[in-house]
Amino acid sequence: MNRLVIRVPASTANLGPGFDSVGMALNRFLTLEVLSSEEWVFEQVSPLLPPLPEDSDPFILKIARQVADLYGVQLAPCKVIVDSEIPLARGLGSSASAVVAGIELANFAGNLGLSLAEKLDIASRIEGHPDNVAASLFGGLVVSAEQGDGRVEVVPFFDIMADLLLFIPGYELKTEDARKVLPDFYARKEAVKGSAASNLFIAALISGQYELAGKMMEQDRFHEPYRTKLIPEFLEIRRLAKSLGAYGTVISGAGPTVISLVPSGQAEAMAETIHAHFPHVLVEPAKIDRTGLSVEKYAASNMLNL
Repeated sequence: MNRLVIRVPASTANLGPGFDSVGMALNRFLTLEVLSSEEWVFEQVSPLLPPLPEDSDPFILKIARQVADLYGVQLAPCKVIVDSEIPLARGLGSSASAVVAGIELANFAGNLGLSLAEKLDIASRIEGHPDNVAASLFGGLVVSAEQGDGRVEVVPFFDIMADLLLFIPGYELKTEDARKVLPDFYARKEAVKGSAASNLFIAALISGQYELAGKMMEQDRFHEPYRTKLIPEFLEIRRLAKSLGAYGTVISGAGPTVISLVPSGQAEAMAETIHAHFPHVLVEPAKIDRTGLSVEKYAASNMLNL
């Protein structure tokens, strides 16, 4: 019996002005250990995961079955052991990582042979936008755009010489609630300013101009002005992080996590200082994951517990 390990990174989306089109993979992971079985069995070994449903399939298996139906195949039953370092409803791509994991589970159990582009298209359709799923699939910083025919084009970038700080409040903020506060339309003047900030942010980041990139991160016009009221600590965290040398601080995805881009090697010291000011917020250094989705197969003789 072979053993498969699926490893999917967390992600942050938007990074300020890159609304629904920019994502970055983080070194927090959802991990599935998959083994052949007579029937479907799911086990969870992380307190961050929600309880398994008693009368329906777990979310990851629902995604896998959805993909199998798309291709008209049956899934071979598996035993799946799920571990996670990604908190739910915190703006760190927990749903996107689960979607990617479910697609990869279907790819294995249905022997589909999906390409990375096919996985991206499926994941984007399920999630509704490509930013988080693209980052989890490719790793690094990923700029994405949906095409008129439903396909998604992406450009990953890996050479960012900076670290990250995560500020994770104890409360949840569901994406649908965070989207409800956004306007249906934007004035042309505001849209131009927001697009310009996003363009300059990306150009500065890939050219290594991190001070400028951080400045542009904080010039969003599309979502942060409306979501700030949902995260009471946000502006105070931004001010303190800036005073300690952070390049830029933004809402991670829909929130409530706040994320700072900081100089390499300074995240841990900054985390200690900031946590002293916000003891009710989990403050953690983080790094950009440059691998993305990882799938490894092991022979039965090499089976290990996660």
